[in-house]
Amino acid sequence: MRILSGVQSSGNLHIGNYYGAVRQFVLLQEGNECLYFIANLHALTTVRDNTLMRQLTRDVALAYLALGVDPARSTLFQQSDVPEITELYWILGTVVPLSNLERAHSYKDKVAQGVSPDFGLFAYPVLMAVDILLYGADRVPVGKDQVQHIEFARDWATKLNITYVKGYDPKDPLGKHGSPAGLLKLPEVLVQAEVATIPGTDGKKMSKSYNNTLDVFGDEKDIKKRIMGIKTDSTPVDAPKPTDNPLYALLKVMAPPGEFDAVAAGWIAGGKGYGDYKKLLLEYFHQSFGPARLRYQELAREPREVDQILKQGALKAREYAQPVIQAVRRAVGL
Repeated sequence: MRILSGVQSSGNLHIGNYYGAVRQFVLLQEGNECLYFIANLHALTTVRDNTLMRQLTRDVALAYLALGVDPARSTLFQQSDVPEITELYWILGTVVPLSNLERAHSYKDKVAQGVSPDFGLFAYPVLMAVDILLYGADRVPVGKDQVQHIEFARDWATKLNITYVKGYDPKDPLGKHGSPAGLLKLPEVLVQAEVATIPGTDGKKMSKSYNNTLDVFGDEKDIKKRIMGIKTDSTPVDAPKPTDNPLYALLKVMAPPGEFDAVAAGWIAGGKGYGDYKKLLLEYFHQSFGPARLRYQELAREPREVDQILKQGALKAREYAQPVIQAVRRAVGL
């Protein structure tokens, strides 16, 4: 299968990004055709400093590579290095219903958080749809909260296909039963359900917007401070602990295979304080990400190597994109 996904370069990569996305990216490299990108065009909706933008984009590239995305098995590239994206963005946008954008979860959530409701934020789902449709992706691994974007991509691809492909049958999108195939392939969503949403240190969804993240490659002292500051209640040390809090959820996510059952049993039985479990979570963090953090530092000392990987990735991505945009251009009369 052809797999496509990306991570926005609007802040440091946190463990929610890893468990909800990047870990899955790495696993999917086995036996699949994978394209993974750095969504720096999306990041323009919130990052307005050019020096910071370049640094954050580089940081995401380093993170991808350090965590196991292999350029020998996957196509890794910057979104902005594929000019076909912006052309299809406009063409697809001409058939997108305004009502769809008005009910987009991401738009309403960001505005509620105080982000300026500008055109970039409003039309964000269209660019996300193009990221998927331009490369003919079969599956798109996303978090549970991103499923609506895939549904939009499918709906809008169908609308463009109906508009410009005579005889197109939405029930036969690939043309396997006599009708013509669509210009744009309809992708399927791939959700890693058991870790679809990772809690932050305050119990809300882990998000840069909430400043409740544990950054995979963050400063060691800051990581410790954030873990020790995870929001808990006043349950006594000897008493059973309630399981509906972020510390318990993070332990469940980060515990090595086979260890969480013992942790959960002790949690429910009582006898240890939250401080002990926070120290255990810090230990799990370094077990999980220590090697990747070292690899990140090594890659940061070889910027030309990273630049070359991204350059080659963009050339490969454009090989997928060009036949699609050429077919669309002909169909719409450009």
